[in-house]
Amino acid sequence: MKARTDSDGSDPITYFIDDLTYHGKSERTLKAYERVLRRFERFVADRDATPATATQRDCMAFVHSLRDSLATSTVASYASYVHRFYAYMTQTGELDTNPMTLVMAEMDESINTDPTRREISIEEMRTFLDEITHPLERTVTLLLLKTGLRVGECCNLDLRDLNLDAPAVRAEYDYTHRPQLDGRADTLFVSNDIAAGQTVNGEERTASNKRKRVTMIPIDAELKETLIRWLAIRPGTPSSAKPLFADTGRSWGHRLKPSQVRTFVRRHAERRGWYRVGGGASENVTPHYFRHFFTTYLRDRTGDRGIVKYLRGDVAQDIIDTYTHDWGNRVRAVYESNIYSLR
Repeated sequence: MKARTDSDGSDPITYFIDDLTYHGKSERTLKAYERVLRRFERFVADRDATPATATQRDCMAFVHSLRDSLATSTVASYASYVHRFYAYMTQTGELDTNPMTLVMAEMDESINTDPTRREISIEEMRTFLDEITHPLERTVTLLLLKTGLRVGECCNLDLRDLNLDAPAVRAEYDYTHRPQLDGRADTLFVSNDIAAGQTVNGEERTASNKRKRVTMIPIDAELKETLIRWLAIRPGTPSSAKPLFADTGRSWGHRLKPSQVRTFVRRHAERRGWYRVGGGASENVTPHYFRHFFTTYLRDRTGDRGIVKYLRGDVAQDIIDTYTHDWGNRVRAVYESNIYSLR
């Protein structure tokens, strides 16, 4: 296998990550690939090889080394990252062969796309939330639990995406909500057309929204009260986009990042024994787990998969039209009648 000889001196991993960036991959995806590939690089270095010279046996040994500390689905995910790296680099002609091909074919592990997740009752989640006293962390956690938003979608929210029937908030911030929210009080607008690296509402975004269509999500009394409390102390921000969630730590006033949300959720989950390094999706409570929690309980309570799929942003326009032609009397009524209380 030939090694990289770029004029800029970049190594194969840097080349691959750069291309993923150009393809518009999210910051989270880039970091995940970088982390796994650098781990692979360190492993083969101990075998006197590099990613450009590694053999099938080097790759096989790497995968085997993961089995002692990682869940089987995680092992499969790491292997797929290395396989994708080699597949891309051979397709572009930067490397000659893919030593992961046979390794992937012979592996017993597979990625669990629908893992059996930890079961947490509403009462247990209520106790978990009660222990989160930081206003920003509590508000973000509650919003994720009661809307099913992805963490990137949450961080991308601006004040204009919120039509809150709260005169004091309007007086404090003097902002105008999106025209799509006219006549829809206590509602959240979640866009479907935000991509990482794209400038939206005057600010470059670091996360993508992955919805198939725009979604209007009702805000119930509990979430409304919590949002009002947060907005009463929300830091001023230098961004003209007026992000809904601004950092209260080292990056004071700047838009909250998905990585920051994952960090504080992990911290709180670890305290309750709901997170373990290497535990995987079946065991660990993460921001994405909240989306699973929302889906499971709301679907069970409503018996209406269509409305839940609409709220999650997982449906095409024709189905959305079915459930939104009488928006106020259908989606909101079903949501408010069935959404669980966490206080």
